[in-house]
Amino acid sequence: MANILVVDDEMGIRELLSEILGDEGHVVATAENAQQARELRQNSVPDLVLLDIWMPDTDGVTLLKEWQRDGLLTMPVIMMSGHATIDTAVEATRIGALNFLEKPIALQKLLKAIQQGLSHSREPARPASYRPAPVAAVANGGGESLHAADHIAPIASYAPALGGDPLHHGIPAASPYNQVADNAANISFDLPLREARDAFERAYFEYHLVRENGSMTRVAERTGLERTHLYRKLKQLGVEPGKLAKKNH
Repeated sequence: MANILVVDDEMGIRELLSEILGDEGHVVATAENAQQARELRQNSVPDLVLLDIWMPDTDGVTLLKEWQRDGLLTMPVIMMSGHATIDTAVEATRIGALNFLEKPIALQKLLKAIQQGLSHSREPARPASYRPAPVAAVANGGGESLHAADHIAPIASYAPALGGDPLHHGIPAASPYNQVADNAANISFDLPLREARDAFERAYFEYHLVRENGSMTRVAERTGLERTHLYRKLKQLGVEPGKLAKKNH
């Protein structure tokens, strides 16, 4: 999880980026102009900034120069624009911008740029992929690189419904994994097939969202779905990634 500042005068862009990055597990702050961005930067240091070039009061390149001049450019900055020239992009890079994204921004390019930006942070930052080790991994000494959850088959987590281990295979009862597993264990076989299938799929995606701390990228990889298909599927099932990610903290 990373703290990301989005600076753009278009409300639609701010809302879209906030939704996408929020689904990835990041904490997003937004500013609609340079003045708001200045104030937010004075109060805290984001892990990364997405900065629009063309804004009504002060343009992004000028703001970037200010931060560089005042010693405040201590975080990676990715510039965005739908009208900038090559010269503008080169100038921004010369001043200290890490990357440049042309609008409309392709989702994969955005996520790749974010990942690269966080890995090239000028100051130590929380990796976007950071997740606390599950309790079982700590109990085993943490010597293996795989997370303990990778060794637990989802169906095995439903053992209590079949008279199995009430501790859910060593994971404390309060674990978010067990809350999701209990939802699946309570699916009635008396439901019509379509309803039973939707209930199972809902529990299936909730399990993976909790497991991956709300990261849509990793859930898409785990489930073998394209991200756009995954977004539609979750919306259809009424699953809210943001709420499930919070359960895992």
